[in-house]
Amino acid sequence: MKFIDTRNAVGHVLCHDLTQIIPGEFKGARFRKGHIVTAEDIPVLLAMGKEHLYVWEMRPGILHENDAAERLCALTRGAHMARSEVREGKIELTAEIDGVFLVDSEKLFAINSIDDITIATRKGNFPVHAGDKLAGMRVIPLVIEEEKLAAAEALAGETPILSLLPYRLKTAAVITTGSEVFHGRIEDKFTPMLVEKLKAYGISVVHHVTVDDEKAHIAQAIATAKAAGVDLILCTGGMSVDPDDQTPGAIQESGANVVTYGAPVLPGAMILLGYFADGTPILGLPGCVMYAKATVFDLVLPRVAAGVRLEKRDFIALGEGGLCLGCKPCTYPHCPFGK
Repeated sequence: MKFIDTRNAVGHVLCHDLTQIIPGEFKGARFRKGHIVTAEDIPVLLAMGKEHLYVWEMRPGILHENDAAERLCALTRGAHMARSEVREGKIELTAEIDGVFLVDSEKLFAINSIDDITIATRKGNFPVHAGDKLAGMRVIPLVIEEEKLAAAEALAGETPILSLLPYRLKTAAVITTGSEVFHGRIEDKFTPMLVEKLKAYGISVVHHVTVDDEKAHIAQAIATAKAAGVDLILCTGGMSVDPDDQTPGAIQESGANVVTYGAPVLPGAMILLGYFADGTPILGLPGCVMYAKATVFDLVLPRVAAGVRLEKRDFIALGEGGLCLGCKPCTYPHCPFGK
């Protein structure tokens, strides 16, 4: 800190709140800690009896917390995100659209490892709605070495570490497998559930067919759905290792490149995801998706709906937090599942 004459304080940063008292009218902090003194402030400060002030000694290579927050905002803020004004050294980001929120976790970890820098976000890979809070950022001290911000910017690179993607997929085909449904022995309760779940992401089911457990019949149904030009193909049922469950083999024979058959998530371990050469995703959904409120399908659908191409590592990463605790009542997504 430096003790200076108030008349020489323009451009300096206050070290503490300054209280103003106007009898019968006002009593409170007229100037807050961190305030940068302007020429207009000098008469007010003198009228408050402040002939001298304690200020931070600003010098080259040192940034005020507000300036540091602006630079953190620049390296985090992606498209479709609204920012707040800087307030007491902090900036917050909120969603401007419905979509899936993504975080470059490795870069976020590296940047937060720099002393005195903090960026807090909501969990990535989950859907958000317009107006939802996404992140907040600030530095810990009132002033910080500029080299720390430069290091954070170098770690972030040219692309913001946060992104918000709108949902891109619009149409889906559902292929219901199982002789028990095909022959009318039981009612298909899977498809109506999927119709409602997909609707939340702006996806309409425009093609639906029910087939028996013959692999060739399932493969033909997939080919027909692909020829229909839908954005997403979903196969329901027949995903276990039972000899009668032929869906995984049929998907493999359809020409899709299988990314994974299986995921470290319960419920939903038997999920399958593949992509055709043109990028169209195909999912094989185990029976638990029909009756459990939250499964692995809920963890991957937001990104699939936004056109994010998932890899094997994305499924492996679901292992920590991938155990549903079966709470009654279920509060998903406001729970630890998938986090």
